[in-house]
Amino acid sequence: MPKKKDFILIGVLLVIALIGLGVTQFLQHQTGASVTITIGGEIYGTYPLDQSRTIEINDAKGYNKVVIENGSVHMADADCPDQYCVQHAAIHAGHETIICLPHELVVEITGGEVSDVDVVTQ
Repeated sequence: MPKKKDFILIGVLLVIALIGLGVTQFLQHQTGASVTITIGGEIYGTYPLDQSRTIEINDAKGYNKVVIENGSVHMADADCPDQYCVQHAAIHAGHETIICLPHELVVEITGGEVSDVDVVTQ
């Protein structure tokens, strides 16, 4: 039979876990971070992560549509055959990247703080 002290211990552990989760979520949303788009090793443009916008890139290698919104960036559309870049989850932490190999395009979060998370799975 659980005792009163058991419930208090469980409650304290839950509060600590919730505080840790809140701190982690807060630290992932960085200020001062930007999105750098590189094509063929040359910088195409750098854009603030905290301002929503759509960047359409249409060159000899192909078409890509990059969307920045709500502090994250994702590839909304591309005409590459495999569509891996479009299927990639939105990125929001420092040094995360989305890469479109057929178009030699790299979208990277620069500036801000680097996330201490190595891998995110869904």
